[in-house]
Amino acid sequence: MRLSTERVLRSALLAMALVSVACGGGKGNQGPKVAEKGLPPANPIAVQRMVEGVTAAKDPRMQTRAIALLREAVSIDPNLWEARFDLGVVLANAGDLANAEEQLRAAAKTAPEREEVAVALAEVRRRRGSNKDAASSLDDFVKDHPGAIEARTLLVAALRDSGQHERAIQNAREVLVRKPGDATALAELALCHLGKGERDTAQLLVKQALDVNAKSAIAHRVQGLVFLGGGDDAAAFQAFSKAANEDPRDTTSRLNMGAVLLRAGAYRKAAEQYKSALAAAPDEPSAQVGLAAALRGESDGKDPKLLDEAKSLLEKVLANDPHSVAGNFNLGVLYADSLKKPAEARTYFERFLEDAPKDHPSRPEAERQLAGSKAAAPATPPPAAPGAAPPGAPAPAAKPAGVKK
Repeated sequence: MRLSTERVLRSALLAMALVSVACGGGKGNQGPKVAEKGLPPANPIAVQRMVEGVTAAKDPRMQTRAIALLREAVSIDPNLWEARFDLGVVLANAGDLANAEEQLRAAAKTAPEREEVAVALAEVRRRRGSNKDAASSLDDFVKDHPGAIEARTLLVAALRDSGQHERAIQNAREVLVRKPGDATALAELALCHLGKGERDTAQLLVKQALDVNAKSAIAHRVQGLVFLGGGDDAAAFQAFSKAANEDPRDTTSRLNMGAVLLRAGAYRKAAEQYKSALAAAPDEPSAQVGLAAALRGESDGKDPKLLDEAKSLLEKVLANDPHSVAGNFNLGVLYADSLKKPAEARTYFERFLEDAPKDHPSRPEAERQLAGSKAAAPATPPPAAPGAAPPGAPAPAAKPAGVKK
């Protein structure tokens, strides 16, 4: 049996975990709580380092110290899955998704029964753009743990974002069987139907979700997407604003408000929303990319200071994740159109085309740039199709990754 203090510490950190994790309304059914078998007693020194790391992680100024302490705990006791989990969470919050995935993958191998580990690992994979990998691992988990509501709800989002709408709908209904009238599950189901182009059905489901819980931030967010799909940007903005008011810690609604303003060419106001998101989550890549796009638009190619700030933001995104689809595309656009350096832009467009899905709405623009077309890209792109980001905007902004899931 592992030391009981570990459980308390892990749970305390989980409450402040992954900014983009969770399904809106609490953790729900955690599934089975089975003690991991076959593990030796935890090393007390490793546990102490974990205690210190968790404490440090609660202070935004102590993140580097927290990471160092948690790494030391893992080094002392590689089987201390709670320390690996905590380390993965802190790294993910810091934007180091690759190393976060490595730690969470190791934690999942040591503690395959833990729903919070399965969810955190899948969420990091989704943030890295690997929805199919996230869906595959969650699918395996819920088959072994049918009552794991949080994991299954996240599976719905992963399946939906990987284009598997029918399987997503099936799993959303399974959640509702186990937890009838759940506003989050209803909102996820609405998103599935919206993804299939069934906007009227999505609207009815959103109404049900809001009837169940009028203060549900996720339901208001999905309602915003329904309005966005119908071309009503003003109503969408109001819905996203309500979501932000209901959950001030939620950055997703801020990202969507920024996306709507970006589409409208209101670059300065869009920048304000992205800055608000970054105030809550300083290393959130979607907010960094969105702010860079807003600054680029605000500069109109004439303000070197704004362009330099946008460039720095995008370089930071790519330093943390070289395969960021939105980061590579936006930096390519910045170099090609704003800085008039097409040669420097080429590498970023090439990386974008290597990593972006075949149906990504910005592919034609990247291909045009690489083809050396002399036609200038529009400074303010036209409104994108529902669920797609405008070419100059951060790819995740118009469709929140899992709608705070």
